Amino acid sequence: MKVLVIEDDKSIAELERDYLEINGYECDIASDGLSGLDLALKKEYALIILDIMLPGIDGFELCARFREQSDTPVILLSARKEDIDKVRGLGLGADDYMTKPFSPNELMARVKSHIARYDRLTGSNKAGQNRILKIRELEIDKDSRRVFINGEEKIMPAKEYDLLLFLAENPNRVFSKEHIFDRIWGLDAIGDVSTVTVHIRRLREKIETDMDNLQYIETVWGVGYRFKG
Repeated sequence: MKVLVIEDDKSIAELERDYLEINGYECDIASDGLSGLDLALKKEYALIILDIMLPGIDGFELCARFREQSDTPVILLSARKEDIDKVRGLGLGADDYMTKPFSPNELMARVKSHIARYDRLTGSNKAGQNRILKIRELEIDKDSRRVFINGEEKIMPAKEYDLLLFLAENPNRVFSKEHIFDRIWGLDAIGDVSTVTVHIRRLREKIETDMDNLQYIETVWGVGYRFKG
């Protein structure tokens, strides 16, 4: 498996490469945003480790542009510790967020966890299961992890897709933000429940045709969210 490191600090990039190789991964390194995006879109990677502060284009813009075409796991790294940066990064489709200085061993643990999770979610078909979930004009193809509305494909990052599938497979049940966050991001994830609100808004922008008359994901005020079956 190959991991892409996009980091302009040479010493940090080499440290990450060394730990990745010790743990059995191949590694490519890009030192600026534009070359990093070019590599990310042209080659196949199991995961991308992405610094936020980059020359060319920053990590936020790179993540957003990459997510238009791929759901490969992305871990953001930053020296900035403000919660707003974490929420923004996760809202743009990153799967995780770590602040510098970081423990290389913890980074490797997260790399392995996200790759394993992605492999499970994109794994082989299980016999006897309906792999196409259709609710009115919404169609979710579980094998290809593709989503369609009225036959038009909607590109979704991994966490948006996971959230949509979780809600769609549990119709008419109300889930709190805390429950959703624990279920989709995990108990040890970086961030907070406001990330759920950001992802719900982004999902609605993609699957709802009339924001004044929601057909799929409704808010249960004071409680959480419910998918209308």
